[in-house]
Amino acid sequence: MKDNVNHPDHYKSGKYECIEVMRDILTEEQMKGFCLGNALKYLWRAGKNGDFIEDVNKAQWYLDYIERMYMDA
Repeated sequence: MKDNVNHPDHYKSGKYECIEVMRDILTEEQMKGFCLGNALKYLWRAGKNGDFIEDVNKAQWYLDYIERMYMDA
C-alpha cells in the first residue's frame, strides 16, 4: 500500500530512507532545523498542491520526528 506520509517511495534508495541517512550525517541541531523547516513548508502549502489533510499529516510527521529524537536521546 502506498504511504505518502510515513514512507514515501520517492525518499527510498535501496533499503535506506533519506531521513535515516540525514540523521546519521547531520548534527542534532541541524536535524531539528530541517524537520521544523519541512513542517513549516507543508503547513504553508497545505491544500495548494494537492490534498490538504495529507500536507497537514506530513507536517505532523516532521514534528513527531523531532519528539522521537528527544525521546531517543
